[in-house]
Amino acid sequence: MRNGIYGSRLIMKPLEGITILEFSTMITASFAAMQLGEQGARVIKVEPLAMGDPLRYIGANKGGISSLFANCNRGKESIRVDIKSEAGRDLIKRMVPEVDIVIHNFRPGVMDKLGLGSDELRALNPRLIYTAISGFGKEGPLSGAPAYDPIIQASAGFTAVQGVAAPTFVRNLMCDKITAYTACQAVTCALYHRERTGEGQHVDLSMIDAGLFFLFPDGFQNHTLLDDDIAPQPMLIDILYELTMTKDGAVTISAGTSEQQMRSLIAMGMEHLLADERFDSMEKLMENFELFKSLVQEEYLKYTTEEVIARMKEADVPCARCLDRDEVLGQEQLAANDTVDVIDHPIMGSMRIIKAPPKFGGERLSPGTPSPDHGQHTRQVLESFQMDTAAVDALVADGTVA
Repeated sequence: MRNGIYGSRLIMKPLEGITILEFSTMITASFAAMQLGEQGARVIKVEPLAMGDPLRYIGANKGGISSLFANCNRGKESIRVDIKSEAGRDLIKRMVPEVDIVIHNFRPGVMDKLGLGSDELRALNPRLIYTAISGFGKEGPLSGAPAYDPIIQASAGFTAVQGVAAPTFVRNLMCDKITAYTACQAVTCALYHRERTGEGQHVDLSMIDAGLFFLFPDGFQNHTLLDDDIAPQPMLIDILYELTMTKDGAVTISAGTSEQQMRSLIAMGMEHLLADERFDSMEKLMENFELFKSLVQEEYLKYTTEEVIARMKEADVPCARCLDRDEVLGQEQLAANDTVDVIDHPIMGSMRIIKAPPKFGGERLSPGTPSPDHGQHTRQVLESFQMDTAAVDALVADGTVA
């Protein structure tokens, strides 16, 4: 059992005893299942016989495992199964009665055609939570369309919100990971429902819905109120997400309240702007915001980055220098939070990991086991599902598993 230590007590991780079958390629289902695994679930990753998850081969790689795959798949057991064969499908169906969650990110209809759809598997196990993730959902004109993160960023409004002069991508697998987090939340809700009712259920989730739900509160402020008497206003993202240039670089300052704006102006010797009739109310400030920014920026250019940060810290105004990747990982705050760790991977060698964010009982949960080699656990997993050695040998011999 994988336990966490809380103070002087040794207790179970929150999802200890839950078993997940994961069928996935790339990010969404993999990252979701890993997070559930970090909280104690047993995650069995079902991979094709030949290459396995394509994510294994993208980016920095050692021993046939990429760092991107490792970052999305620790704490899992990998089995190689030909689910396109009848014997492979029968094997999965034999396992399902002892499984709590099935999660996949194939296009709508793919698992149904394989005979591994929600209705069929939940008929074998009425307590099963079957989670299907797709790009656009199971209905509508794009239901069968392929989707990766950039496609969803373009379709859900991320490129519109991020761009100023032209559409611009968030240079991160944002929608993949937002969808993964949403899937975790939905699955844990389904587990709670099952705890109360004894019933499993089908959970359907699209990347475009998860992305837009995440983006909408601030990214679509001027597309929320629909009456004719509503005038568009500067959005929070246009106010907060601009760098303030200094004599030798730049800082980001988030004076998000009137009190913080006042303190920031006083800290920089610009308190006269507080009495300027063009800016003496929040409404007027919004109307003349571009002029206000230009006046403020002119003053900041007289000071170094460190001088600005010191003044904002003294005034208790949120302020930061933009860090590069090495500086991010070297922060004292992350050390205090026990966020970053270095482990020895049996195949990949020394590697850095980021621990799961939640603390339970004030302590971090211990990270899952290192990401698995392709098919590393096939035999031991099948034997844990009450298959004897001879039966497993037969499946290996006929090419059903490896």
